Amino acid sequence: MSGADPALTAVHVVVDGDGAGERADRYLGSRVGIGSRSQFQMRLAELRVNDREAKPSTRLKCGDRVMVLLRSAPAMAALPEPLDLDVLYEDDDVVVIDKPSGMVVHPGSGNRSGTVVNALLYRYRDFGERFPDTPRPGIVHRLDKDTSGVMVVARHAAAHACLARQFSDRTVGKLYLAWVTGRPVPASGRIVTRLRRDPGNPLRVRVSSDSGKLAVTRYRLRASAGGASLMALRPLTGRTHQLRVHLRSLGHPILGDPLYAGRAKGTAPRLLLHAFRLAIVLPGGTERTVFEAPVPPGFGPPG
Repeated sequence: MSGADPALTAVHVVVDGDGAGERADRYLGSRVGIGSRSQFQMRLAELRVNDREAKPSTRLKCGDRVMVLLRSAPAMAALPEPLDLDVLYEDDDVVVIDKPSGMVVHPGSGNRSGTVVNALLYRYRDFGERFPDTPRPGIVHRLDKDTSGVMVVARHAAAHACLARQFSDRTVGKLYLAWVTGRPVPASGRIVTRLRRDPGNPLRVRVSSDSGKLAVTRYRLRASAGGASLMALRPLTGRTHQLRVHLRSLGHPILGDPLYAGRAKGTAPRLLLHAFRLAIVLPGGTERTVFEAPVPPGFGPPG
């Protein structure tokens, strides 16, 4: 093993229940913040599961002891850009923003500029230096491009670890608002499913009866108007597209959703999903601080 090489970083992980049945590259990539499987494999130098050599495609089991050696990340592609950011709160540890609909969180394939990360690199000139080995500096959680609302970003590695631990432990309070088609019955409830990538469309996620990650959402009807309903959504897990897929599974997709609403998306100019409230313990604190992003103008069903 070449762990003494300063260009390599060793990461040790014990697989939890969410990783059971997952490919090693997919599970580990999300855990170490690298992202896509292809990016993870490019940086992978060595992978061992329970002290035995393994492949990126190895399927993991709960309790597996994993050691991965990662090569240093390539130079960050993101450049500082003087983009407007609606800052709700900032201190030496974190910045809380109200992300607009249409803004991507971090650079990726097809989105090298105009992202939240580009804006942060400009606003905080030492931001990139504090996160030298990741293309997603400071990013602890993400909102979809077309989702607006409150989002917290770490300003240094210790703050990132503090915030990431809370998201991993599911102690962060999150409240979303969404306009959906029709009127759900019952008016409140709990959605519990398993979600997995749609093998027929890698951009989509689907409900699965026998595999995938557990996803739990609480919902409550707030108002109805013009054949649509305003819903309050509390995701108790943080899966990709969770709220969008869960509302579709109820038969009431979110208005303006190009992936999951089909013809039912209506004429809404955007995805009508807004991260309204986030409650989290800030680094050095003991009690949760609550941040809210005002509902943006025009957030409602057309007409």
